[in-house]
Parts: sequence; structure tokens; C-alpha cells
Amino acid sequence: MDWIWIPITVSAAFLQCMRTALQKRLVSSVGTDAANFVRYLYGAPLAGLTLAGIALYWPEPIPMPSLTFLGLAAIGGLAQIVATTCLILAFTKGNFAVGTTLAKTETIQTAILATIFLAEPLGLIAWSAILISLVGVVMLSLPGRGIAISSLRGWTDRGALYGLAAGGLFGVSAIGIRGAALSLESGDFVVRSFLTLACITAMQSIAMGLWVGWRDRPALIRTVRLWRAAAPVGILSVIGSAGWFSAMTLQNAAHVRAVGQVELIFTLIVSRYGFGEKPTPKELVGILLVAAGVIALLTGR
Repeated sequence: MDWIWIPITVSAAFLQCMRTALQKRLVSSVGTDAANFVRYLYGAPLAGLTLAGIALYWPEPIPMPSLTFLGLAAIGGLAQIVATTCLILAFTKGNFAVGTTLAKTETIQTAILATIFLAEPLGLIAWSAILISLVGVVMLSLPGRGIAISSLRGWTDRGALYGLAAGGLFGVSAIGIRGAALSLESGDFVVRSFLTLACITAMQSIAMGLWVGWRDRPALIRTVRLWRAAAPVGILSVIGSAGWFSAMTLQNAAHVRAVGQVELIFTLIVSRYGFGEKPTPKELVGILLVAAGVIALLTGR
């Protein structure tokens, strides 16, 4: 069952793509912060109910969270919230494509953090595969049909720095999630991942609820009033997060994030068949590079 994390990761990436598409539509109705908040508002109860069901029917007792677990869970959850904010700022303060590209350096930053804090270094093949995928991400993210020097000038503006910060914080989030799950003294990956998910989404729901309530109380009310549009975002988010958490409980976080780059391929498929946008030759090459990097990582482990 060493391979089970692979389909789990691909499924999580697909669900994240679907959730993002729904979330973008919701922004115009409730605002950016509130659209981010509905992920937790409607996702946390589902995560809690799932954990309760596991606790009732699982043959072994659910492990008790330690202070180490709670600390790492808080770091992972809050880093994810701030990373999302940085990503939004990257889009609004600078070049959209550059911000996206630098945010996707999370794979390399996650690998570095995993080596330092979790003592999980990667081999030469894994590093090579991640770099191949990163080149594909760059080709998918940069505008136009070629990688022109004018496209690269934005890599030093504020938006680029926010994008780089987003990538780093997503890496911190991945390390916090995996560290929290591994700190539990007992339980298989299902128990560990769902306990971690329930605790982190509860923390995020409280933190984001207080923040949105302080910054924009009318938006907070709209997240409840527009529950038919908001609830699917939370449901897809928590199911996708369950996949990410399970995969990162089973496997090195850098490997999971590298395979998760297939989300870009799903995004282009949705763009092509959902919105009738034909991919350019450069985008097709980028897709092949991302796929090649993922395949190299999986076959060379």
C-alpha cells in the first residue's frame, strides 16, 4: 500500500481545482476574505462529524492530541491562511502570472523545510523531477506564447515577493500538517489525518470568523445568507483537505506537493472544455513537463 498516497493526492488536486473554480465565483458576492472563510465555516463541521463517526466505530481509541500536536497544527493552519492572503496580494499588487509561478515554488521550499525540520531529505532523482515540474509550471504561468524578457521583469516587484512568501508559507503549512499527524502516538493514517484535519479546520474557522467579523461584518452575514453557493465550497475544500492530509501523513510532504502540481493540468482542462479556451503550444509543453516531472518522481523513488 506504499502507492496509495498517489491517487489520494491526484484526487485532492482535482477537488482543489473544482473548489477554486466555485470560490472565484463567490468572491464577487461576499468578498475575498469571506470567500476564504466559507472553506472553514462549512468544512469544519463536516470534518468534526467525520471524526466523531470514526471515533464511534473505529476498533481502536482515538489518540489524545498533545501540546506538540496542537502547536504544529496551529502553525500549519495559520500558515495556510496567511499563505492564501499573500497569494491574493500577489495577484493584486503585481504581475498575476509571476505571482502564480513564485507561489508554485512551494514544492522546492517544502522540500527544503522537510529536510531541515523533519529530517526527510530527498535524493538526486527527486530533486531533478521537482525542477523539471517547476520549469513546466513557469511555462504554464507566464503570459504570451514565449518566455520573453519583458515577462520576467515583474519577478522583482511587490507582487513577486508576495508570491514567494505564499510559496514559503504553503511549505510551512505542509510541514506543520505532516509534523502534527506524525506526532500522534497511535492510529493509522486515517485516524491521524482526520484528527489533524478536524483540529486544524476548527482553528481556522474560529480565526477567520473573528477576522472577517472584525473587518467586514456584513460579509460575514452574507456567507450564511448565501449558503447554497457557499456550502459546496466548504464541502469540496474539506474533502480535498482530507486527501492532502492523508497523503502527507503517508508520504514526504515534498513528494505530495510535487505530485499535486497536476492541479495545473486539471485547471487547463477545465479552461479548455468548461470555458472554450484553447491551450497554446507553450502551455502544452508546460503540461508535458509537469507530467514528466511527476512521472520521474514516482518511478525514481
